[in-house]
Amino acid sequence: MTATPQLMDAPVHVDPRARTEILIAILLAMFLAALDQTIVGTALPTIMTQLHGNDYYTWVVTIYLLTATISGPIYGKLSDLFGRRPMVMIGVSLFLVGSALSGLSQEVWQLVAARGLQGLGAGAIFPIALAVIGDLFTPAERGKYQGLFGAVFGISALIGPALGGFLTDNVGWHWIFFVNLPIGVVALVIIWRLLPAIKHPERARSIDYLGSAVFTAALVPILIGLTNKQTMDWTNPEVGGLILLGLAFTAIFVWVESRAAEPILPLSLFRNRSISVSLLAVFLAGFGFFGAIIFVPRWFQVVLGSSATESGYQILPLLAGLIVSSVVSGQIISRTGRYRWIIVISMALLAVGLLLMTQLRGDTSLPVMWLWMVVAGMGIGPTMAAFTIVVQNAAPIAQLGAATGALTFFRQVGGTVGLAIGGTLFGSALATEIPQQVAKAGIPAELAQRFAASTAASELSGVGGLATALANVPEQFRAMVTTGVHEAFSLAIASALWVSVAAALVALAVTAIGLPELPLRTHHGPAPAAARPDDGSEPASIAALD
Repeated sequence: MTATPQLMDAPVHVDPRARTEILIAILLAMFLAALDQTIVGTALPTIMTQLHGNDYYTWVVTIYLLTATISGPIYGKLSDLFGRRPMVMIGVSLFLVGSALSGLSQEVWQLVAARGLQGLGAGAIFPIALAVIGDLFTPAERGKYQGLFGAVFGISALIGPALGGFLTDNVGWHWIFFVNLPIGVVALVIIWRLLPAIKHPERARSIDYLGSAVFTAALVPILIGLTNKQTMDWTNPEVGGLILLGLAFTAIFVWVESRAAEPILPLSLFRNRSISVSLLAVFLAGFGFFGAIIFVPRWFQVVLGSSATESGYQILPLLAGLIVSSVVSGQIISRTGRYRWIIVISMALLAVGLLLMTQLRGDTSLPVMWLWMVVAGMGIGPTMAAFTIVVQNAAPIAQLGAATGALTFFRQVGGTVGLAIGGTLFGSALATEIPQQVAKAGIPAELAQRFAASTAASELSGVGGLATALANVPEQFRAMVTTGVHEAFSLAIASALWVSVAAALVALAVTAIGLPELPLRTHHGPAPAAARPDDGSEPASIAALD
């Protein structure tokens, strides 16, 4: 393939037709993963109720995030070494196998295991897709194409909740996973035919097996310990012990990576202030996004009695704010070359939106809730487009895949940690608030205590769980018990979101103080006279395309 004038400064030179074909291929792969997220988020309350697994509600999400988080940086590094196409095809294939097994699940443990396999595949899709954009365009151009990624999320946000709700309510929740299969097969064919195998033959193909193993050993215990905190104390070995074990392996991982020839997570990236501040900020922003996307649908279905389809549409204001702000911020950055003030404003909006959502109560009106979600979504959106541009602008070409994988990694780790902590706060608050709010609703104190003692909080957090519990309550008190439980459930969600508010405020401070405003490069690397081919500051040679 020959280079075109407008792309002469991009690390990979392709003609316009090839560039369009590549975009189609990677956008289709991203649509597959994005659609799955919107479908599952809507149907999850119903799924866990039918499988009698509300105690493991967050595990279905946590295991997916865990495997995607672990595999993302590894895929990113391998794509730097062996090419983007084989890695993304492996990821899509694993995702489809996991989807099929998820749909066939008959027990909670089966669903959790299958979702883990799904996450192992999804870990390849997002970082490699973003790395391909980094290959094809200069930092100054990339904002325009972030809008296309925003459009993919927009389409999935519109189709996913409706499709997930319809299948859950009318066909069966199993089909929300089976629907991935035909889409995935088409994606695989198009990727195989159209996506060039972008290779870097000048780079040593040395896989950091030890670093990958220690990286996994460090992350898994920490996240499992945080998840176990929902039902155990910090001093329990399954909580505090696992977290300490994970931290010990983290120290070993840093030591191993400092000596690896081709580390999966190059420590040199963290010495770059633009990259390190961006990674910390997306980690903190992940607290708010994943907390809202998981807990808010539960409020719609449990408190308002919405169906899965209705709750999917009711969360669209959050997604709409996210998508519009992501697209607009990307376009503004490309046109102006400035990103710092957009990021600072978005962090402030995120903090305000989440703070408003902590005022959630059982009688909160839908229009008010929608307004809160729009504000929070407008804060989250720019973090998806802007930080990708910032990191890829600052990263050496030789480490583009690893840097993009690190960005996805920190965003997912933030979501996983935030979800685990939020789930702990939610469970504790719900157990505390139920007897108090039922009593405040007018129930005799003795009956309120008996109801709270005989009904597990996890049962009341599932779809239809309250109706079952009310069977043991005298009819004249059922309306008051319902009011009290709804208020308790709302307060518990509000309590869970406080950790997201704190994280957003820290992210605001970090970006306002520490994020530098660097010019967006219109070329890659320094001037040729100053270039050093072996330091990663500019490509040693043009990557080959099959």
